[in-house]
Amino acid sequence: MQGPFQQRGQGQASKTRCSMFARRLNLLGRSHFSHSEATHGCWRSPSVWDPSWWTGLAPWPPSSQPNRYLSVNFKPPDCFRLSWWQSAGTRNLCDRFPQAPAFHLSRGLMDRTGNEPPFKRRKSQEEFARHGARSSPSCHSVSPAGRLPSSSQNGPAEVVTSDTSPQQTNQTTEIKRPWEDFSQIYTRRQREDVFIIDGKEDQSFDFSVMSYNILSQDLLVDNAHLYKHCRWPVLEWSHRFSSILKEFEMYDADILCLQEVQEDHYKKQIKPSLESLGYHCEYKVRTGRKPDGCVIGFKQFKFSLVSCQPVEYFRHGIPLLDRDNVGLVLLLRPALPGGSVPSLCVANTHLLYNPRRGDIKLTQLAMLLAEMGKVARQQDGSYCPIILCGDFNSVPSSPLYSFIREGKLEYDGLPISKISGQEQALRGQRLLSVPIWPKSLGISHHCQYETESEIHPDEECRNSVSVRENGDKASPPETKVQSCIEHDFQLTSVYSHYLSGQPEITTCHSRTALTVDYIFYSAAKDNFSAGHVGHPHPDGVLQLLSRLCLLCESDLRSVNGLPNEHNPSDHLPLLARFRLRL
Repeated sequence: MQGPFQQRGQGQASKTRCSMFARRLNLLGRSHFSHSEATHGCWRSPSVWDPSWWTGLAPWPPSSQPNRYLSVNFKPPDCFRLSWWQSAGTRNLCDRFPQAPAFHLSRGLMDRTGNEPPFKRRKSQEEFARHGARSSPSCHSVSPAGRLPSSSQNGPAEVVTSDTSPQQTNQTTEIKRPWEDFSQIYTRRQREDVFIIDGKEDQSFDFSVMSYNILSQDLLVDNAHLYKHCRWPVLEWSHRFSSILKEFEMYDADILCLQEVQEDHYKKQIKPSLESLGYHCEYKVRTGRKPDGCVIGFKQFKFSLVSCQPVEYFRHGIPLLDRDNVGLVLLLRPALPGGSVPSLCVANTHLLYNPRRGDIKLTQLAMLLAEMGKVARQQDGSYCPIILCGDFNSVPSSPLYSFIREGKLEYDGLPISKISGQEQALRGQRLLSVPIWPKSLGISHHCQYETESEIHPDEECRNSVSVRENGDKASPPETKVQSCIEHDFQLTSVYSHYLSGQPEITTCHSRTALTVDYIFYSAAKDNFSAGHVGHPHPDGVLQLLSRLCLLCESDLRSVNGLPNEHNPSDHLPLLARFRLRL
């Protein structure tokens, strides 16, 4: 027989088990319960016998994880099953939850950080710092896992299972990105540099361009909540730099436009490595105390440098321009004999991220376009061919993107938070007003530097009309401020932004998956149309020959997003091959 003290002890133990289960059940039933928490919650328990607890990996292969578009039924671990806790003292609790259906989940592998309780986000950052993600600059201490993506074949993206490194406990998948070839538009002749276009023999110069946000290590550490889906070794700079360098070697682009290049890493590792590959590099660090900047590198056997113009978007005394973003504009001359070879203007930038400050982004873009206009203007008043690369922190459906493509934007009354299109939910109703930037900036609504002697052709036309109407007596020019901004570059995007009906993605981390990176280039003047985005223009001075295909969100989620073992940044590199007609 059991004594009263024994019975009391068993009752307390039963109540304790019921209380523990109730807390677990309350945690599992909260509104922001995501698939990642469901699948990770059972293996984050401090069990030293479970290798998934200390490796940071789920105890199943990543290839078996469903993508974000699938609903899955979560099966609780053994410690939650009925046989573990059901007893005479807990049967009443069991009756309150009849049949205990499996938990129905519909969210992706990487849930939004904003849906987590604050303590979870702080804990992840503390763990990140404790595991030492801000590693030493040595680039050979950790070797990258697996092979890098191949770029030699056309066709749909292919998932390849690769061998694992000693640090991994499961196989990882790799997605090959094929090339999309447009060279069939041109007919090749016997000579390598002579082609037939519309029945006319033409000489040309081929080159390739890469635009790549390589993810500054300091920014990675400061925003660790965006990379909670990653294993710690994948985020170490030693691993990432080794993989980035292999991408440079594999793609072997003639021109590199890089963003988020950390200054100390650039001086000690990136610049020496690129110079050993035959590149000449120009670097512009962000103003203030920001540790990263933009790089443009070019193969010295392919181009020579004519001029280099850094662009700082910070302006003292102008509240609209109190941010430290920068740009870089180079004028390059192809390494070809003859004095009539046209130069090439290459611009690179990383615009402000803040989704709610579209007014700042448009002004920064206008400043870059003004510098491009000054650098690319030729003696006859026309512009040389232009390549514009960067992380614009704007989506293809945004007004900012439309302004780049169409050359005009009526901005008066537009919601500031909608300019970049990064967020769907409105955060306030602030509207753009006229003028968008102060006159003291010295940039006209045509995105050109203003001078006393410079009059835009449209203004000349308006003045001539007023002269005729007033009997050869010119009236003072109109002082009305324009409610639109314009530029004279005819730019089109290398990419079409859709892949088999699904949006293409250039960046994908724990919080979002979007297209924000672009390569724009000068389209043909007589064949320019906003409807031809992502398609080659055969009669243009710059012709698109091929591009490295991007991926859709489901492809990236299937390999656990970015970064991963095969992709060292949270952005994908963009790559295109061009032909410059001479």
